[in-house]
Amino acid sequence: MENFSFYNPTQIEFGKDKEKNIGKYISKNGIKKVLIVYGSQRVKKDGLFDTVINSLKEHNIDFVDIGGVISNPILSTVKEAIKLAIEQKVEAILSIGGGSVLDSSKAIAAGALYDGDVWDFFTSKEQIKEALPIFDIITLAATGSEMNGYAVITNEKTKQKFSIWSPLVYPKVSIINPELQKSVSKEYLVYSATDVIAHTIEGYFTAKVQPKYMSRQVENIIKTVIETAEILIKNPDDYSARGEFAWAATNALNGTTTVGTSGFSFPNHLIEHALSALYNVPHGAGLSVVIPAWAKWYYKQNEEQFIRFAKEIFDKNTALEGIEALESWFNKIGTPTRLNQFNLSKDNIAEIIENLSFQEEFSKEDLEQILNNML
Repeated sequence: MENFSFYNPTQIEFGKDKEKNIGKYISKNGIKKVLIVYGSQRVKKDGLFDTVINSLKEHNIDFVDIGGVISNPILSTVKEAIKLAIEQKVEAILSIGGGSVLDSSKAIAAGALYDGDVWDFFTSKEQIKEALPIFDIITLAATGSEMNGYAVITNEKTKQKFSIWSPLVYPKVSIINPELQKSVSKEYLVYSATDVIAHTIEGYFTAKVQPKYMSRQVENIIKTVIETAEILIKNPDDYSARGEFAWAATNALNGTTTVGTSGFSFPNHLIEHALSALYNVPHGAGLSVVIPAWAKWYYKQNEEQFIRFAKEIFDKNTALEGIEALESWFNKIGTPTRLNQFNLSKDNIAEIIENLSFQEEFSKEDLEQILNNML
């Protein structure tokens, strides 16, 4: 196990009705005015927005709000919200929604205290030096953004989907109430399952140093996701399964699966970001296409770990059998595994490769092989 420093400052409030206390959690931080960021009108129609407003009013916290954040969140919406946050002199950001809303909120929090273009942070032109405090009520278990310092945004003009990381954009308090997630469609449940699995296997398969303890952590999360996703497909109201799925999603990307590891990367996310930046496919759906294709290309570089995965997760004996079992499970739950399911074909491969030309992890020949595996 390598030397490491572990840091995670986020307070998690997990369970039923926790959202009713959001005003208390914000008030404890001395905040008097927030910008509420949300996605669709669903949060207003289902009463969650009113619950939040009542809690804020109870603790004398003023607010302004902005909605319209979409899946694969875009830079123009972030900039619109930054302008509002500055004009209204808000003291914190409150995200109500899934990972797209929370990722946007993190960018808004950083951009509101920066004189330049917030995209500078995503291109590494500038580093985040300060950010408004962030609070959130997460309504979709997938990205793990509720307990990490990452955010991913798409620049819709340049077709670039880039990420930031900073300790300054970890949420102060994240509320996870599994009951708020039961209205998630079956479609987005299975996309979420893929996203969670993808977060864990990136390091699991690519790390140069991978302690067995960490491998077991990853395998526990994947087994939990597979088991609970299948339960929730049949019974979306199963609170116990919903809760375990949600907590697995949080732990998949809060730093606890890569402690003591080294030399890992995020190749599946890198490729998927190019795919969804160009064609706006759902992130998890894109990952379920990318992962088997990448794994078939990569597995011989770390075959022992792929054999371990096959045995521990699917009770198979070879690396390829494990990859094929994962692909079969994606097909079983109904998430895509081929480009043609997005109405894409061999004709789109050159454009995807061009969108990845900025990075050095893959050669053009590597990408051609991986993308051809998706056909």
